Amino acid sequence: MNPYAPFNSQVDWEVARWAKLCGPTSTSIFGLTQYQRIVHEKLGLSYKNSRELNKIIDKQLPGRPKECIECVKALYGDPDFADFLVFTPERHYADKEQTVQLFHDMHTGKWWWNTQKKLDQRKPGATIIPIIISSDKTQVTMFRNKTAYPPSRRAHILLAHLPTTRLEHITNKASRHLNHCKPEAGLDGIVMKSGDGILCHGHPLFSCFIGDYPEQVLATGVKATESMPHPFEMRNLDAVLDALAAIDHEDIEFVHACREAGIKPIIHPFWEPLPYTNIFQAITPDVLHQLYQGLIKHLLGWLAEAFGAAEIDARCRRLPPNHHIPVRGLLDFLSETLTLLMEALDLFHDNKQIFVNLGIRNNFNLPKLHAARHYMSMIQTFGTTDNYNTEYTERLHIDLAKDVYCATNHKDEFVQMTQWLECKEKIVRHERYVMWRLHGNLIRHQPRPPNLSFARVQTLMKHLSVKSVPIQKLVTEYGATYFREALARYVAQLRHPHEATTRRHLEDLAATIHLPFCTLPVYHVVKWRSVDAQGHGDLCVTVDSAHVKPCRVATSQTGTDVPARFDTVLINDGTSRSVGIEGHRVGQIRVIFSIPQNSIPMMFPTTIQPPKHLAYVEWFTQFPPTPDSNHGMFKVSRVVQSGERVASIIPVANIHRSVHLIPKFGPAAPRQWTSSEVLKQCNTFFVNSYIDRHTFVTIR
Repeated sequence: MNPYAPFNSQVDWEVARWAKLCGPTSTSIFGLTQYQRIVHEKLGLSYKNSRELNKIIDKQLPGRPKECIECVKALYGDPDFADFLVFTPERHYADKEQTVQLFHDMHTGKWWWNTQKKLDQRKPGATIIPIIISSDKTQVTMFRNKTAYPPSRRAHILLAHLPTTRLEHITNKASRHLNHCKPEAGLDGIVMKSGDGILCHGHPLFSCFIGDYPEQVLATGVKATESMPHPFEMRNLDAVLDALAAIDHEDIEFVHACREAGIKPIIHPFWEPLPYTNIFQAITPDVLHQLYQGLIKHLLGWLAEAFGAAEIDARCRRLPPNHHIPVRGLLDFLSETLTLLMEALDLFHDNKQIFVNLGIRNNFNLPKLHAARHYMSMIQTFGTTDNYNTEYTERLHIDLAKDVYCATNHKDEFVQMTQWLECKEKIVRHERYVMWRLHGNLIRHQPRPPNLSFARVQTLMKHLSVKSVPIQKLVTEYGATYFREALARYVAQLRHPHEATTRRHLEDLAATIHLPFCTLPVYHVVKWRSVDAQGHGDLCVTVDSAHVKPCRVATSQTGTDVPARFDTVLINDGTSRSVGIEGHRVGQIRVIFSIPQNSIPMMFPTTIQPPKHLAYVEWFTQFPPTPDSNHGMFKVSRVVQSGERVASIIPVANIHRSVHLIPKFGPAAPRQWTSSEVLKQCNTFFVNSYIDRHTFVTIR
C-alpha cells in the first residue's frame, strides 16, 4: 500500500512538501515545471501546477479538527504522544522515607488528586483528561493595527484564529462563537482512543488557563484596575455563577449582581457550564511576563537607577570569565525548595523599602509582584511553571501569525491567513503520517520522576592541548611561579606520607627530589558532563568547564591578542560532601599536566602510582563560618605568605567544579581593572552561589 497517498510516489510527495513548506512561491516553482515539461514527465508528478496541487491538498488530505472535543481526541490519539500519556495522579518523593515531596508534571500536583476524588464519587475509576487553554494576542504587522490571536501546533492544537475586530460583517450570530466544550463530556465521559489503539473512558476537564495579565482579566471577567484575579479565594465562585445566571432577569439586576460578585457583566463565559471548574484557580503564573519581563526587568531598572547604569556596566565588564554553556535546567521543586522560594521572596519584601527611601519607587502595588506570592501554591496545585508557560504561545506568534500574515496580499487577510495555515497544517500532518507509516513511533518514553541527581563525570580532552611545554614556560607564561618547588613537595608527600609531618621536614624532603624532565604535557580545559544516573537514556551534555590557557599573541588571521584565562575552581580536600562548603576550598588553576610515563619509575617506588592528571593551583582562604548577611555570598581572599601566593599540586580528580568569583569592588569599580586581569588586580572576592542550580545547592 502506498504510504505517500494521495501522492503517487516519494518524489511526488517530496516535491509537494518542498513547494509548500520549504521552497519559493508555488507559482514560481510550477512556472519552471511548465517551462520544462520534460522535468515534469521525468519526476512523474501527479499535478501540473499550483492549482492542481492545492486541489489535492484541499480535497484529499484530512483537515484539522474544529470542534473542541474533536481537538481533544486528535491530541489524545496522536501516535507520537501515546507513550507520554499519564492516566492517574501520582505522588513522587525525593527520599526513600517519603518526607520530601517532589512536584513536576501536572499529575504530581494537588489539582489532579482533588479533582480525581470528586469525580470518583460520581464515576468510580474515571480517567481525567486535563485540558489547558491558552490565548495570546499579537500584532501581525508593524505597519498597521492588525492583530489576531495565534494558533499552536504539536502538543498544542488550534481552537480558533481570532481577529480582534467586532466581526460586524458576519451576520450569523452563531458563527461568531466558538464551539464550547460540552459539559456532559466532562461529567459522563467519552470514549477515547490513544495513539497505540487502546480505548479509554475519559473525562475532559478544563484545568488551566495560560495567558498574560490582559488575557487573564478577559478570561475571568474582573476589572483590570483591581488586584490580580488570584487566588480563587478572592472570588466566591458560587456567587459569581449566581450572578452570571441573573442574565435571564432584568439588565439592571444582572449588572448589579455581577458588580456585587466582583466581576464585569459578561454573558455566558466559556467556563460557566464546565464541571469541576474554577476559573479563578485555573489562572496560572505567567513566568515570561511576570518574572522575566516583569519583576526581573523592574528590579534591574531599579538597581540601574540606584547605582547608575554606567557603574553597573563597569562592574559587569570587570567580572572574571566563567563557564556559560547554556543548559536547560530541570524545573522541579521539592517541598524544601518551595520553602526556600518563599524565604527568598520574604527577604525581598523585608528589604524593598530601600527603593522607596531612595526615591525610586513610591509603592509596590504591582500585580506582577503580588502574583509571586502564589507561585508556591500554584506549583503544588498544577506542578512546575513550565507546564503552563506563555513562552510557548509567544514563540508561535512568529511561526503561525506574523509569517502567515506576510504570506497574504494584506487585503481581506484573515480569510487568506486561515486558508494558508490550513494548507500548511495538512502538509505537516501528512508528513507525520508518512513517517509513521515508514518507521513507526521513533520516540519511546516511559513516564518517570525526573532525575534530581547532581552526579557528573569529570573529563579531559582526548588529545593533549600541548604535548611538550618547558617548565620555564609554565613559570613565565602560565604563571606557575613555584611549579618546581610545589611539584617536589607533592612527590615528597607521596613518597614519604608518614615522614612529612611538619612543613620544615617536608621542605627538607622536597630538596632531595630530582625532576627527571624539562618539559611536560598539558591540558587547557577540564569539563564535567552530566550522568544518566538512573539509566533513563538521558543525553550526557557538558554542564561545566574550567579553562587554563596562556595568552595567545595575535596572528595575521586573528588580528588581536587572546588574553590568558586561568579559571577558579572549587576543590575537595577529601572530607567534603556533595552539599555544603565543608571540606571545600577555592583555588585558581594555573596548569593541568601529567608526569611523563617514563619518568615515574625514576621518581616513585613500584608501590606508588601517582594520579594520571595533576594541577598546579593557587589558594584562596577557607570559607568563613557564615556568608554575608546582605547578599548571602561567602567572602574569600588570596592566601599570601611573604608577599607571594601560596600554591600546591593536587590531583585533578579533587577539583569538584568551576566557581565564579565576584570582585569586591568597593563604592565604585576601579576603571583600571579588566575582566581578563581582575583575578590579579583584586585580592578579595565573593563566591557567586547564584550562577547555576548546582552551585546554589553546593555552596550554602
